[in-house]
Amino acid sequence: MDAEQKPEARSSDSGGAGHHVVVPTADGTDYASLRRQAMPREERYSLGRKMRGETPRSSLGEWRTDRDRPYVIALVNESHRGRIDSLIPVRVGRMVASPYGFLRGSAIVMAYDLSLLPATGIRPVICGDAHLGNFGFYASPERDLVLDLNDFDEAHPGGWEWDVRRLTASIWIAGRQNSATEEQCADAVESCVAMYRKHIRWLAEQPLLARSFERLDRGRLQTTASDELLRKEIERSAERAQRRVSDRALPRFTEEAEGRRRIVTEPPLISRLPDAEADHLAEGLDDYLGTLPSHWRRVLSGYTLVDVAHKVVGVGSVGLRAYVALCEGSSPDDVVFLQLKQARRSVVAPFVHGDSAWHDHQGRRVVEYQQALQTVSDPLLGWTTVEGRQYYVRQFRNMKGTIAIDHLTPSALTDYAGICGRLLAKGHARTSGASMIAGYVGKSDKLEVALCRFSRAYADQTEIDHGLMVDAVARGELPCESPD
Repeated sequence: MDAEQKPEARSSDSGGAGHHVVVPTADGTDYASLRRQAMPREERYSLGRKMRGETPRSSLGEWRTDRDRPYVIALVNESHRGRIDSLIPVRVGRMVASPYGFLRGSAIVMAYDLSLLPATGIRPVICGDAHLGNFGFYASPERDLVLDLNDFDEAHPGGWEWDVRRLTASIWIAGRQNSATEEQCADAVESCVAMYRKHIRWLAEQPLLARSFERLDRGRLQTTASDELLRKEIERSAERAQRRVSDRALPRFTEEAEGRRRIVTEPPLISRLPDAEADHLAEGLDDYLGTLPSHWRRVLSGYTLVDVAHKVVGVGSVGLRAYVALCEGSSPDDVVFLQLKQARRSVVAPFVHGDSAWHDHQGRRVVEYQQALQTVSDPLLGWTTVEGRQYYVRQFRNMKGTIAIDHLTPSALTDYAGICGRLLAKGHARTSGASMIAGYVGKSDKLEVALCRFSRAYADQTEIDHGLMVDAVARGELPCESPD
């Protein structure tokens, strides 16, 4: 069980070094008083500018390996604790497939590395795993297609630099994987950081409430993208995403058996559960209903749980418990697929000191921080506990889709990197410290120069670490199954 007992406090926009204000949190902390006097925005800008004295923007470009840096394979094995043993070879296979695959699955390694690097001390809620593949399409409650951050397993209060460094490193690694030159990789990283810097400065000038409505839907995305090939890829990805809904999944994921509909199994990726485990999950889904807003609780209560199966997803999540539940309404074609994903303590948490490193329910942490970072979220987000393990619940087929980054040309990658930088800035600005970040990053390109230096160096490090994992597999130190 990954529950933690200490309460957690989050900060408002006036947060950051020494200026935290309590707001509602995953354990029910009270609202801040509306009668308090907010720190003037200019003072927050000034605080951010002063931070350059202690943490120069050029210092964010530093990368150094500590002599005592843990053996990478030991950290990977540590992340395997508590996972389903039979699925660890699948996870390893997906990580050794490429340096980018390794980066996706090794958030624990980068967490350790980033904890030793210079930071400003401004700590909004961060994604914690903001690599290029964790941005994608999904449906808003109004069924509009939007693009935003879409993975929050590691979301946690933490340094904004953490997300920017992980995103830019992933861009450089993806660029190399797509045969881009080092200069083209630098262009893509500069595009990302410049857009982050400019957008956080713009958002910091907006009213707090107005920031909360900032979003990038399909129409605005097409006008934001300047590269013609990227616009075409956006359209292809959006059209695929719009087809990813529950009723269209029925022929592919289900079959008629013994007079009822069942989820099709594809071992080891989709597997049937023992009756006792399925019963426990059904009880957990009943408890999950209580975490939904009243309207959506009534809507979902009109459905009946028909079947549940274990389904392997992602790279970093492989081996953790993840289930798909098929729920049927008043007619056979009225269905909803729900996904339960096991939630464990964020890899960020060990490196964040104080009460903000603790949460009483990890599934609730994921849900509430997802809602904090996204402009609009899945209305069926909730959480539950099953046999002592904590889960978050969401729709499985909710028009989800990603931009296929392995098909992007260097110019398209540069364009898309800028869009991701903008979305990351939007997420950070919704939670805490936007004015201080804006004051720190400034108007010059010093942040871009620094992050290019870091990203190239960390891409080199990731290739070295990936090679260590490939060697460990070759020696039989790690079990490996070829990627599916």
